[in-house]
Amino acid sequence: MPAFPRRSPSAPDAMTHDVFAPEKRATIMRAVKSGDTKPERQVRRALHAAGFRFRLHRADLAGKPDIVLPRYKAVVFVHGCFWHGHDCKRGARTPKTNAAYWRAKIARNTDRDAAAVKALSAQGWRVFIVWECELRAGEKTMTALAAAIRSDKA
Repeated sequence: MPAFPRRSPSAPDAMTHDVFAPEKRATIMRAVKSGDTKPERQVRRALHAAGFRFRLHRADLAGKPDIVLPRYKAVVFVHGCFWHGHDCKRGARTPKTNAAYWRAKIARNTDRDAAAVKALSAQGWRVFIVWECELRAGEKTMTALAAAIRSDKA
């Protein structure tokens, strides 16, 4: 097993609760996926089954939406509750280690999300956000999303 250099416990910025060395933690965090996540695949599968055809992650649109439905002039963002600061049980958690960093990171994410929604709305796109916790309701959430997309078709 490779030895990772550890910070001295007396160092003022030592991460006292983390069980991994900084290099190992960085490797773990790099493995966190930003696209093609399980919640995204779940929403895509349901939309496809409902007859929708869409594009994924169009880089030319603000925020690079997870799902783009050009025919309906609609975009869908599938947000993880923790990463995007949702007000549910999972989203309200704050890590004990490096809490200030995580509060700032999540605040930046929510600010970026708001800017993307504003820019897309200004371009005439209808924006739908599906939260990870809403997917537990399954069919009910997907039926509501499909109905909302079909209503007021642009």
